[in-house]
Amino acid sequence: MTSNFFNLLELLVKAGVDFIIVGGFAGVVYGCTYITQDIDICCDFSVDNLLLLQKALSNVHPVHRMTGNRQQLELTKENCSQYKNLYLDTDSGQLDCLSFIDGLGDYQKVKQASELIRVEDIQLRVLNLDALIKAKKAMNRPRDKEAILQLEAIKKLKKL
Repeated sequence: MTSNFFNLLELLVKAGVDFIIVGGFAGVVYGCTYITQDIDICCDFSVDNLLLLQKALSNVHPVHRMTGNRQQLELTKENCSQYKNLYLDTDSGQLDCLSFIDGLGDYQKVKQASELIRVEDIQLRVLNLDALIKAKKAMNRPRDKEAILQLEAIKKLKKL
C-alpha cells in the first residue's frame, strides 16, 4: 500500500469532516523531519461527523486496522457512539481518528489549540506548535523525544 496523505486530507476537507491534524504529520507541517507512517487526526466523534468521514473515505476502502479480520468500516447512526478512536487502513494510507489528545483534551479543546493553514487549494486545521509540543510531551513515548527536540528548535528559530 502506498501512502497519499494529501489525498486523504483532501477527501476529508471536501466532505466537510470536522478534524484537526495532530501527531507526526502536524510536525511535518512545521518542518520536523521525523518520518510518519500515518496521519493522526482529532475529530468530532458526533454521529453526523463520523458518517461524513465514512462517506469521504468510501472510495479508498477503509478497514479497521486493529481488528484481526480487518473489517470494512461500516458506521451507522446506532453504532457510532461505541467508538472513541478509529484506526484505519485505506488505499491512500493509514488514518488514525482520535477523539482525545493526551495533554490537550477532547476535540473542542484541541480545536481551540489549532490554526488554519493553506496547502494548495485547501484549508486544513493543524495543532499549533505549542500544543503539538505539549501533546508530544504528554505522550512521553521514546519516538516522540526526537520530534520534541526538533519542534522546540523550530519554535526558537521562529522567534528570531
